[in-house]
Amino acid sequence: MSPKPLVAVVILNYNGKDHLERFLPSVKRSVYTNLRIHVADNASTDGSVAFLEEAHPDVDLIHNCTNEGFAKGYNSALSKVEADIFVLLNSDVEVAPGWIDPVVDLFERNPSMAACQPKILDWKHRDRFEYAGASGGWIDSYGYPFCRGRVFDVSERDEGQYDDARPVFWASGAALFIRSEVWREMGGFDPFFFAHQEEIDLCWRMQHAGYSVWVCPSSVVYHVGGGTLPQHNPRKTFLNFRNNLVMLWKNLGFLERLWKIPARFILDALSAWKNLASGKPRYFLAVAKAHAGFLGWLLLHRSRSPYPVRKSRNLQGLYRGNVIWMHFVKGVDTFGEILAPKG
Repeated sequence: MSPKPLVAVVILNYNGKDHLERFLPSVKRSVYTNLRIHVADNASTDGSVAFLEEAHPDVDLIHNCTNEGFAKGYNSALSKVEADIFVLLNSDVEVAPGWIDPVVDLFERNPSMAACQPKILDWKHRDRFEYAGASGGWIDSYGYPFCRGRVFDVSERDEGQYDDARPVFWASGAALFIRSEVWREMGGFDPFFFAHQEEIDLCWRMQHAGYSVWVCPSSVVYHVGGGTLPQHNPRKTFLNFRNNLVMLWKNLGFLERLWKIPARFILDALSAWKNLASGKPRYFLAVAKAHAGFLGWLLLHRSRSPYPVRKSRNLQGLYRGNVIWMHFVKGVDTFGEILAPKG
């Protein structure tokens, strides 16, 4: 019998000592037989390193010299890790002992599968899907991401409705399994993103290269969410809007860029003005800064970002409609209703 693939769980930490104290023990209870656990620290100042050295000396500690964010932080850390499969795991995720085997089995049955995520449930409300990934990520034709189990801020109750393992558009960076050779082939995350939507960009590039991205709901994890930035933090709003535009520019064809980027500017502006009228000026300013940041990337940083190597037209998990229209105008709140056949 051939040995199981070597799996390296890599937890990126920045001032997350409380999360490590609570959730790292669940990772160490994993029963997968060929496993290494690493914590990559982004220059924390909260005593995380001292805690790990004292309480978990068996965990491999990787030191990043500065807070490089999620994207560059993982790029630096994974350059120092050898394994067949990397697992990028948030520090605020609780896992069950048998969470790895179902995903590895799926990898072995699907050679073209480059990345996969478990089903991600809310740690506080364990019968509900969690915002960051739910049961696999989709994207609409304008670049708005949503999930099987989560549409914008509406998370569904998990009643087994999305328990089928299947290809999706993107897998969540909260618990991302990825073949190490594909990670290296793609050049990892785009470091310009810093944080937010870098995993969607990576999954899009992998699909362009002919690989598939999956969700494996028989593996379940529980995510606290908002461990670094709360959901409506202006910094998070800025990064999400800016990075989404950068991602669209990189992955869309030339003709699609000509109309989809301006359309997104208009839709973003409508959202910004709506929030300003609702008494949320910081949201408005964050979107304005995001648009300026995107234009700055176009002028100064565009050539440094990793782009798709070749473009496949067979993209899984792409909704050809507009999820903004379906949710905010037609009042549709669930993934199943959005994809329901017309008529």
